[in-house]
Amino acid sequence: MATSSSAGHDAHGSGQATRRDFLYVATIGLGAVAAGATVWPLIDQMNPAADVLALSSTEVDLSKIAEGQGITVMWRGKPVFVRHRTEKEIKEAEEAPLSEMRDPATDASRVKEGKKQWLVMVGVCTHLGCIPLGQQGDYDGWFCPCHGSHYDSSGRIRKGPAPLNLAIPEYQFLSDTKIKIG
Repeated sequence: MATSSSAGHDAHGSGQATRRDFLYVATIGLGAVAAGATVWPLIDQMNPAADVLALSSTEVDLSKIAEGQGITVMWRGKPVFVRHRTEKEIKEAEEAPLSEMRDPATDASRVKEGKKQWLVMVGVCTHLGCIPLGQQGDYDGWFCPCHGSHYDSSGRIRKGPAPLNLAIPEYQFLSDTKIKIG
């Protein structure tokens, strides 16, 4: 009997795969595939829906906005203010002292180079998410009547409880009369 047990041991120890080894590897492989098939729908559902992707960018025709006027467009469910600023508004924004601002930012950092007459910003107050009113307030900009925040003609917070300037979304000029937001 000693010869038969050592013969069986030699066959397994000689590097040849046994049926048990195959079943072990196949079980692990099938378990990994099953785990992946179970987890994939959970990961995939975190991707944005098709209707959200469709709203991820919007194009705005600037040719219909006269100097001194602004429009509000919707982008990703938020209002975006697009303003064609006057020379007076641009001058006020450029000359505003940064030392008096809660969230200091130059006017040049809030507009595209060579296109300073166009101001594009998310129209949501940074205090509690209200929508400020345009061409109102103490600084010829926006005023949030909910809690009294005043933004200047560059959308920078100048007075009131809002902690930050109005956000500037990602946008680019497609031509002199068209921008793409998002």
